[in-house]
Amino acid sequence: MYYSIAIDGPAGAGKSTIAKKIAKDIDFIYVDTGAMYRAIALYFLRKGIDGHDAERIAEECPNIKVSLSYDEEGRQQVILNGENVTPLIRSEEVSMMASLTSAIPAVRAALLDLQRNMALTSNILMDGRDIGTHVLPDASLKIYLTASTAIRARRRYDEMCEKGIDCNLDQIEKDIIERDRQDMNREIAPLRRAEDAVLIDSSDMSIDEVVKAVVTEFEKIK
Repeated sequence: MYYSIAIDGPAGAGKSTIAKKIAKDIDFIYVDTGAMYRAIALYFLRKGIDGHDAERIAEECPNIKVSLSYDEEGRQQVILNGENVTPLIRSEEVSMMASLTSAIPAVRAALLDLQRNMALTSNILMDGRDIGTHVLPDASLKIYLTASTAIRARRRYDEMCEKGIDCNLDQIEKDIIERDRQDMNREIAPLRRAEDAVLIDSSDMSIDEVVKAVVTEFEKIK
C-alpha cells in the first residue's frame, strides 16, 4: 500500500516550500503539479498564444510533453519537450498564464493521467489547487494550506527580491487577489477546500511549524 498526501491552497501560501520539506522528512516523492502547469503555460507564452483561446490551446496540447526528473541532489526538474525549464517558470507572467490555461479541459487532461499514475507506484506528496478534490480524491491525507493575501504577497516579494527579480509589492498582491478569483471561479476543478481536508492557516506560522503540523496529521493515519 502506498500513501498519498494532497496539499491544496491558493497562490503564495507556501505549498511548494512546505511540501518539499515534508517529502524529504518522511521520504516521499514530491510532485509539484503547479510546475507542470507552469511549463505548459511557458510553452503557450513562447508561441504567443492568447490564454483565453481555448480552441488554439487544445490544438497545441498534443505537441506538448511535460515530464519530471530529479538531479543528483534530489531536486525536481521540469522538462518541457526535452528542455529543462525549471529556472524559467516562476515569473509572474508565467503564473498568470498558468492560472488561465490550467482551467482549460484539454490542458488538465494532458496532465491528469500522469499525476494519478504516480500515486499508484510510490508514496507521494502532491501540491496544487485541486489535488484533494479532483486529482487524488482518495488521498490518504488532505491538507488545505492558506494565508492572508498580504502575507502571501510579502512572501512572494521576498522570494523574487532574493533572486534579483525587479518587482512591486502592491502589484504582486493585486496579482494574487486576481489569481485567487480566477482559480476559485474556474469551471473545471476550481480551488476549494475538500470536505475532509485539514485546514492550516500559515499566516502566523513558521515553515517548521507548518511542517510539524502536517507531519503530525500524517502520523495519525499511519
